[in-house]
Amino acid sequence: MAQITRFTPIDEMFDDLLRGFFVRPVGFEGAQGGAAPAQMKLDVREDDKAYTVHADLPGVKKEDIQVHIDGNQVSLAAEVRREKEVKEGERALRSERYMGRVARSFSLAAEVDANASQAKYADGVLELVLPKKTVPGAKQITIL
Repeated sequence: MAQITRFTPIDEMFDDLLRGFFVRPVGFEGAQGGAAPAQMKLDVREDDKAYTVHADLPGVKKEDIQVHIDGNQVSLAAEVRREKEVKEGERALRSERYMGRVARSFSLAAEVDANASQAKYADGVLELVLPKKTVPGAKQITIL
């Protein structure tokens, strides 16, 4: 006999809230004061001719960003460099600034024309315009 349980998302959220409060009431996301890896947030839009991608990369230099396009696969990578400043006589209690590499890959529904693609980087946002490859139209042939 199958056992059926009722799913109530409110109960789950309440349990998570209490578990988080009593287990780690003053906890932070990073472990032992270390920073959690940065994540790249994306917006992808589409029209008839192209895809437009906006990626948040705050604090990254334009030279440290790589974009690779292979068919319908798009890969973004960036080197995040943040200097830690600890002066003599001080100790860091919390450091949330991340230093390292972030990367993100995703697939699009149509292949991208890599030669006609454009990229701009301003104010911490990378904007990609990725034109769709034109598929040759169908051709009807005459049977002899």
